[in-house]
Amino acid sequence: MTTARTRQPAVFIGHGVPLNALEVNQWTREWAALGTSLPERPRAVLAVSAHWYIGATAVTAMANPRTIHDFYGFPRELNEFDYPAAGAPELASEVAEVVKPTWVGEDRDSWGLDHGTWSVLTHVFPDADVPVAQLSVDASKPAGYHFDLGTRLSALRDSGVLILASGNVVHNLAAADPTRGDSGTDWAHRFDDHAQELLTERPEDALSLVEHPDARLAVPSADHFLPLLYTAGMAAGSGEKLDAFSKGYAWGSVSMTSYRSAA
Repeated sequence: MTTARTRQPAVFIGHGVPLNALEVNQWTREWAALGTSLPERPRAVLAVSAHWYIGATAVTAMANPRTIHDFYGFPRELNEFDYPAAGAPELASEVAEVVKPTWVGEDRDSWGLDHGTWSVLTHVFPDADVPVAQLSVDASKPAGYHFDLGTRLSALRDSGVLILASGNVVHNLAAADPTRGDSGTDWAHRFDDHAQELLTERPEDALSLVEHPDARLAVPSADHFLPLLYTAGMAAGSGEKLDAFSKGYAWGSVSMTSYRSAA
């Protein structure tokens, strides 16, 4: 007999730099608050991270995913950080089933949890006691593919799976200026504000963001933007709207805006 579950919210986190894993700041406090505000403890997390950006759609299926330190130039403490969450190998077959006829490969030994996932989850679930699987972002597919995948993945939320997408609405490191602090450039604000208008009022129109006049500056590479479309697809497919529960900027050119649906 299947235990009844309360639907988990659709979530997108603007994760910023890996150092957020070690810090207590505006963003990490809001991520922690997300964890305590969930309708019930999820049976598993399916993370869609900007940092597993490959030419295929795959899901991790190992029992004990390793903590991947996919960066350089940060303190040793960060390179030694471990997030020892169990894997969720059974979730791989569930993902494959709900997204049919799209093919999803199972990764049993090459990936794990990258910083787009663990730097956030260490605040959402600090005890690392919720099993985690990651879904890759397929770099070979157009934006509509990712939005559509989100609509189909949404069914997992009703069985206690928290689908947490992690990237940044605006992410242009070439234009980063540390002297700007938490202020954003004009073009970052325009793109971020328009994204908020769409996601909070009509998430079904989120794909139009790729045609926004500031898109080339705001998202010169699609890796951090595409996870947002999974969350938009989940909301649109379920007739929900999203709330921006965190908003702001880092270095002028990285949006830290995060979204969740009402569960």
